[in-house]
Amino acid sequence: MKAIRNARRLLPALLVAASLAGCSDQSTEKAPPAAETKPAKAIAAVPVGSGFDFYVLSLSWSPTWCGDNDPNGKSSQCEIGGNRGLIVHGLWPQNEKGYPDFCPTRQSDRVPSSLGKQYLDLIPSMGLIGHQWRKHGTCSGLSQEDYFAVTRAAWNRLALPAELSPPRQQTNMSVNAIESALAAKNPGMTKDAVAVTCEGNMLEEIRICFDKSLNFRSCPAVDRQACRKDSVSLPPAP
Repeated sequence: MKAIRNARRLLPALLVAASLAGCSDQSTEKAPPAAETKPAKAIAAVPVGSGFDFYVLSLSWSPTWCGDNDPNGKSSQCEIGGNRGLIVHGLWPQNEKGYPDFCPTRQSDRVPSSLGKQYLDLIPSMGLIGHQWRKHGTCSGLSQEDYFAVTRAAWNRLALPAELSPPRQQTNMSVNAIESALAAKNPGMTKDAVAVTCEGNMLEEIRICFDKSLNFRSCPAVDRQACRKDSVSLPPAP
């Protein structure tokens, strides 16, 4: 009987200990996980082109072009106070060697203004929009609407570092610094997905390579056509 009474006295203590052990296990299970690397920006589904290997998104440094072609700011692209830096020159279907251009298509050669005006914030000239469609878009295997939609999607995929904002006065950057800044700002991008071109000592274009689903990818053939100078000048916007 004495043994039974002792067991009864110990039972509450055993129940409390078991309860505490259970709480300890739950606390361990609910502990927050270790910090994880921030995932790359999600890519929305885009129309997939055909007849080429990958895309080059060509970005033009607008102040260089304006200084050579419209120094008085008569066009909307070069108007005084417009503060344009990088603009979209075009989205180019590219092959591992060379690129197609002016391809036969059942689509119209002319881009209607109702469509083109939707992209003037990216490509600030209806003339350039039409030229890009005729030379490059016709080789994408896409309709006009889809080609320009993919162009915007490629632009939206890209995050521009602060170093490539239009400066207030002419500044110099090394080509390596431009490539490194872009790669650091864009998860999944490496420097061999970027090619910088120059006109004399001036920054002319930055070309970014994407696969058909708009993932960044390397493009050694494009890089071989890049600027061979160590640094380039970035003239300020008008």
